[in-house]
Amino acid sequence: MADALLNQILLAVTQLQQDNKTLAESVDAINGRVNALAGIKKLKDDDATAAIKGQEGENPATATTTTTAPITTTGGAAAEATEPPASPTNDVIPTVARKPNVTSRIILTTYPGQSGIDPIIMNWGAKDTAKRGPVVVSRGSSTVRRRNAIGAHGGSYSIYHALAVAIQDLKVDHKPDFTNTEPAATIGPFPQWSDPKKIVAMDPLGHLAPWLYNDYINKENIEIRPTIAITKAHMKLPELENSVKAGRLKVDGKICLNESGELAVTKFAVEPVWYLPGVAERFGIDEGTLRRSLFENTGGSFPELITRNDIKLFLPPIGGLTVYCFGDPAKMSDPNVKLALRVHDECNGSDVFGSDICTCRPYLIFGIEEAVKEAQKGGSGVVVYFRKEGRALGEVTKYLVYNARKRGIDRASEYFKRTENIAGVKDMRFQALMPDVLHWLGITKIDRMLSMSNMKYDAIVGQGIPIHERIPIPDEMIPEDSRVEIDAKIHAGYFTIGKVMTMEELSAVQGRAWDDVDH
Repeated sequence: MADALLNQILLAVTQLQQDNKTLAESVDAINGRVNALAGIKKLKDDDATAAIKGQEGENPATATTTTTAPITTTGGAAAEATEPPASPTNDVIPTVARKPNVTSRIILTTYPGQSGIDPIIMNWGAKDTAKRGPVVVSRGSSTVRRRNAIGAHGGSYSIYHALAVAIQDLKVDHKPDFTNTEPAATIGPFPQWSDPKKIVAMDPLGHLAPWLYNDYINKENIEIRPTIAITKAHMKLPELENSVKAGRLKVDGKICLNESGELAVTKFAVEPVWYLPGVAERFGIDEGTLRRSLFENTGGSFPELITRNDIKLFLPPIGGLTVYCFGDPAKMSDPNVKLALRVHDECNGSDVFGSDICTCRPYLIFGIEEAVKEAQKGGSGVVVYFRKEGRALGEVTKYLVYNARKRGIDRASEYFKRTENIAGVKDMRFQALMPDVLHWLGITKIDRMLSMSNMKYDAIVGQGIPIHERIPIPDEMIPEDSRVEIDAKIHAGYFTIGKVMTMEELSAVQGRAWDDVDH
């Protein structure tokens, strides 16, 4: 009798747990829709207010004239890049080994004013979202002639998308179902979103695009995809469990959840969307020079960079970024609370696999720990993670540099020379576009910058965001073999509160050889 009663109670508890799980899932789905609707309502309310005040006119800052560099043909004659050929469709017929799931007609490029070409309006920086317009880049049959952007969604992952279509694992006409994919937190809008000088490397409306511009999707069958997604998660790093045990990190049950150092975090994934006139201006070059270099140095992959100077947006085939926010996301933009920030560039060898030749993972862990502490004190903690492996030179170049260093005498005084000998430059991360995500998050000042990089500091301050304090990595967190890297960087201008070595002293700082292991 008692066992039967216990079984009934157990069944009832199990059913309650299942009901609670179902209810929580329903609440999460409703919250997502509420977040999206709230964001769209705020944008449209701002549009209406601007219209009442008579502020909805063209943004003069967006009227940028393209300077197109001439292209030299094989015969040596110069031709304007925008000059159309005799055959405007420039069609070729491919030879295929298997029946493709697309038409055999390939359009290599298009031209302004060409028959049927009707790009959806795009006024980058316009405050009125209807006048601004969506980012449209798809080459699908119903969208290809309405595109206002060059490139493809997914950055470097667009190649995997192409492969999936080629082997017919993915239908070329697949339409994404965005049900329950709405942002897990509300962000903005902020004045920076409609300032074309502040945001040139990402779409500030990218997290709301399918819902904000659903009329284009439903009524005109235009493919519009998000370029930003916002979710919530837990994260667990073994070093943070040690931080809790050592008392550096306190368990509060809300941000740092338990004794194992498990953290609650809001994450923002961002794909790059470049407004070419703004990117060119940020680097101090003309737009034509930028377009030509992008075309020629991607193997001619994007001919419309040259032929379509009316299209100002480019979705480059590069990695994006992820923002990790600890605490209330709304506090990132609150000028009345303190903000701790770590801007981190990808280092797979250290961040993931624990290589000790650099300070990347230790500094990342330190940045996360300090961000959590700031959030626990009522402020905001933010870590921004960029995909710029090997100083944006890539892992192959990075490992070649390692070989050159370890096969010689790995001196700090020679640190940058090894990279320059192979790559031609010591760093290609070029932080000029990095502050855009800070503008998008509504950040107007940084109280504690967890970085020693002079390039990052100069880029952020140059974009009008003051940094009140810079925090170097603690000496006790620097791996022994990475002294070569950190001392060379400090000598080159990285921030430090310690000593800057002379070149003679740098020559005495040496890394270990491959075989130098203590047993």
